[in-house]
Amino acid sequence: MRQITIVTENKVGILADICETLAGAGVNIESISAQGVEDRGVIRIVTADEITATKALEKAGYRLDVGDIVIARVNNRPGELEKIARKLAKGGVDIECVYMLNAEKGIASFAIKTDDVAKANKALKA
Repeated sequence: MRQITIVTENKVGILADICETLAGAGVNIESISAQGVEDRGVIRIVTADEITATKALEKAGYRLDVGDIVIARVNNRPGELEKIARKLAKGGVDIECVYMLNAEKGIASFAIKTDDVAKANKALKA
């Protein structure tokens, strides 16, 4: 799975504009994380149609970074994310960002952007 990261100016309405661009291209957002950092906005999006999303966002003038993410699914209870983070740390994997995709039927799914996806997958299987 891949994540689209958009770094843009932090201004009122920017998220609405990005969502409008994606909706206009027929792209459904499966997961999103957005935060303002001083004068910059950082928006991370996961969609089922990364190619269409990327083309639409680039056409609208957004700067993008597209990269692979690791999906970790665990029981939705205290301490499970710590186990994931500990395995990655022991494997020498740097976590660039992490956010929850969903939590259903007692299972939590996390998107994890790392410096090395193959190394992360190996560490999580250990």
